[in-house]
Amino acid sequence: METAQLIERISEAALLRGEFTLRSGRKSKYYLDKYLFETQPDILAELGKRFAEHVDDSVDRLAGAELGGIPLVAATSMATGKPSILIRNQKKDYGTAKQLEGKFEEGDRVVIVEDIATTGGQVLEAAKLLTSLGVTVVKIVAVIDRQEGARENIEGAGFVFESLLTKGDLGIDE
Repeated sequence: METAQLIERISEAALLRGEFTLRSGRKSKYYLDKYLFETQPDILAELGKRFAEHVDDSVDRLAGAELGGIPLVAATSMATGKPSILIRNQKKDYGTAKQLEGKFEEGDRVVIVEDIATTGGQVLEAAKLLTSLGVTVVKIVAVIDRQEGARENIEGAGFVFESLLTKGDLGIDE
């Protein structure tokens, strides 16, 4: 799939116009509904391939945070052949009571895949959790950077940030 086709597919599947409140609490006249594009097999497969281009041989594992990062990390894992870690928003209070699912070891080098980056708050929490457990976060890669501070916040916290697309690529000029 060419980049223009991917942009068109994401826009037609998931770009909504109206009044929306974002996770950050900020109001927006548009919303990119990640679940609407992540549930389309052609888009998800293409995103897995594109994330794979950001993963080199030095990376041991991939990581994705609940809920939007889970299908993305699964698609990327299949495209790269690398195992993944699933990050819960909070520890479960039953069974193994883990916040991280999947195997990892101290010293592992990980790429975190993210859906939509606005301020970067949720993915930063995930990166800090992994780091606290001795995992090196090589970089954080988002599908779309809303260009509203995520890059600055993520890089300001000492992590590398990349995105496949930006809101500008989607023709959003809010």
